[in-house]
Amino acid sequence: MRLHAGISKTGIDHMNELFQQAVALMVAGMGFVFVFLAILVGATNLMSKVVNRIAPEIQVVPPPTAGNPMPPPNNNNDTMAVIAAAIAKHRSRHKK
Repeated sequence: MRLHAGISKTGIDHMNELFQQAVALMVAGMGFVFVFLAILVGATNLMSKVVNRIAPEIQVVPPPTAGNPMPPPNNNNDTMAVIAAAIAKHRSRHKK
């Protein structure tokens, strides 16, 4: 029995069979990858717990610093005047 464009019934059956095999192979491959990744995540979590039990992280406390770690603020009037002049010049050049 012939159908459209010279494709026989056996040709359509063959295409259906190939499509079914392709879908089955795709599902099997995706399942394998999912199972592999799940095992990998589980193994990584297990190794992390084992390593933390064997050699826990040591909490290092930094030694206290003497005095004030921040430098005193610089209230230099000349510096402030130069910064103000630079800002004014920049704004005058880049007016909208």
